[in-house]
Amino acid sequence: MPPKGFCARMAALLGPAEYDAFAASWERPRLPSLRLNPLKGCPPGLRERFGLTPVPWTADGFYFDPAVRPGLSPWHDAGAYYLQEASAMAPATLLDVRPGMRVLDLCAAPGGKSAQLAAMLDGRGLLVSNEIDPKRAAVLSRNLERMAAANVLVLNEHPAKLAERFPAAFDRVLVDAPCSGEGMFRKEEAAVAGWSEEQVAACARRQREILESAAAMLRPGGRLVYSTCTFAPEENEGVVSVFLLAHPDFSVAAVDAPWFSPGRPDWVSGPAPGLERTFRLWPHKLVGEGHFAAVLQRAGDEPLLGWDSGRPAPEPAELRDFRAALGLPLPPGQIFSFGKTLWLAPEGLPPLRGLKVLRPGLELGEVRKGRFEPAHAWALWLRDCPAAVSYPDDSPEIAAYLSGAPIPGEARGWTLVLADGLSLGWCKGSGGTLKNHYPKGLRRVIR
Repeated sequence: MPPKGFCARMAALLGPAEYDAFAASWERPRLPSLRLNPLKGCPPGLRERFGLTPVPWTADGFYFDPAVRPGLSPWHDAGAYYLQEASAMAPATLLDVRPGMRVLDLCAAPGGKSAQLAAMLDGRGLLVSNEIDPKRAAVLSRNLERMAAANVLVLNEHPAKLAERFPAAFDRVLVDAPCSGEGMFRKEEAAVAGWSEEQVAACARRQREILESAAAMLRPGGRLVYSTCTFAPEENEGVVSVFLLAHPDFSVAAVDAPWFSPGRPDWVSGPAPGLERTFRLWPHKLVGEGHFAAVLQRAGDEPLLGWDSGRPAPEPAELRDFRAALGLPLPPGQIFSFGKTLWLAPEGLPPLRGLKVLRPGLELGEVRKGRFEPAHAWALWLRDCPAAVSYPDDSPEIAAYLSGAPIPGEARGWTLVLADGLSLGWCKGSGGTLKNHYPKGLRRVIR
């Protein structure tokens, strides 16, 4: 049950008739959703098995039958989809990302919106995904690896530091700001337990600071989406209004999104022009949880400046021989060493000195004593490999592989393991056995 203070505030804002409909939505069963990953492809039969029906505002978004559990399927391990609340798919959709752009997701963990943005880029351009909390940043990095996102730089930095480092450096910026989480009350008990009026005020202060940093990194002519998963006007229209009044070069863009309700400038004092063009996603008006989004346009039209990423390293002979033996492709980019690991940096990667970097592109593997050991991330990115074995997702071979057990097989050397054509990871064949190289931290038992 939502906190009494929250209910009293919403009743006063909405009025008796609409508040009754709003309150009734808390009793409605939630319809869970997922977003298919076009970077991996959709295996045959997935839509029918999960009972998918479209989320109207996102091309790859679907509600699924609550009776099924897609998170337990090997297709989930392979990155075929991301379990994501339907309303949370809206901000990335509103950002209007196109291949070749330079995009920043400033508050990116756990990674659902970043994975959505990476799919929109389709391997071209650069996505910088940042998370200030180290533990959440690690989760973000793992999720983007699973979703086969190659042209992504994952950072663990304070927004203000990034603003100093990257002024006017991005075509698109997403700020899905940390908030009081009122829109998640139906979904997360922790959000209910942690709510207070003081928390709402503290979130609004922090959101204003984050939005200032984000705006400094957007080029003139670029687009910024500010979003929260809360209903509080202080964190939504209030934050946007204060920002717009201080930044006359920004305005609320007019975007056609008929599924969403308009913002409420009447809920804040001295509102800036255009707040009625912001969006509110109400659980009593659509199938989803509570959300807010503002599409902000910066005046002007200036091209991005290039970055000096340094000289690319030559491809080591061990990697070249490994690729030749297996017939493996690489996405566009440049090879470089980061510690002991070889990475493929996305084109246009900025200088990394002084930054806390978790993932500087696509991890390829390591050269060890004259031989090459491929990385799990490269396996997940691959969609075509001549040296591969494929099994049905419900086969004993896939169950054994995900548990870390060896698999009987006649393949020799490094081999890609597929579930219904989706890459899962590496094995190494010898003597009629495929030795398991699935990462130990990901192994699980399928029952």
